[in-house]
Amino acid sequence: MTEEQQQAAADTLWDLWQRGERIVGLSGGHRPLSRDDGYAIQAFLERRSAFPLFGWKIAATSSAGQAHIAVDGPLAGRLLVERVFENGSRLRFASHMRVAEAEFAFRMAVDMPPRATRYVLDEVLAGVATLHPAIEIPDSRYVDFTAVGAAQLIADNACAHQFVLGPPALGPWRSIDLAAHRVVGTVEGGLEREGVGANVLGDPREALTWLVNELSKLNLTVRAGQVVTTGTCLVPLPIAPGDRVRCDFGELGAVHVNFGE
Repeated sequence: MTEEQQQAAADTLWDLWQRGERIVGLSGGHRPLSRDDGYAIQAFLERRSAFPLFGWKIAATSSAGQAHIAVDGPLAGRLLVERVFENGSRLRFASHMRVAEAEFAFRMAVDMPPRATRYVLDEVLAGVATLHPAIEIPDSRYVDFTAVGAAQLIADNACAHQFVLGPPALGPWRSIDLAAHRVVGTVEGGLEREGVGANVLGDPREALTWLVNELSKLNLTVRAGQVVTTGTCLVPLPIAPGDRVRCDFGELGAVHVNFGE
């Protein structure tokens, strides 16, 4: 794709996102055919934000999630400040996907710049400042996001939409086995689901390491202060207008969000 085609694709997706509308898929020369083209389009979406990048997200971190959207691995996306909300916020209900996801999120203390050798888990963890419980409310600008393929999903910011960051975990979270750590997600007055950290690429810390290396290959830096949310650790919770969602991470804290009618 040319830079002009990538820009045009990003403009289309951005406008759909702002209007809450969807299309079947990008067409003609605006349709990415590779992950690299998808990421190039996504980068143009970031430029539409009025603020520095808040952080990064990972989609499809479980085998079930990958099968659901017909991809063979995780996808990285950008968290834009305009779409990030405080714990307990009341959000306008504006999601075609209509699900909420419980996620482990990490705020970085140092830059992780691109390099020729892969980062390993221990050095990535050494670069983390804080761990947070979080809720992502994903969405897609495609009518059927399960049918468009990895390149178009990446271009669509890996289904990024709204994000709620909980308070930093207190205590020695680094000594906890996050893979075995239990999380309970609840839609108040209704459904409750449980999950564990192992549902996120085997361990949320491994997912964080994957993200750093994925961006390194793209010549991108995960910067100090940015937040990385690592993907849902339980089957996404179906939501509707008026719902209150709470995700309890036990000793790591809890996070909740309310949806308007």
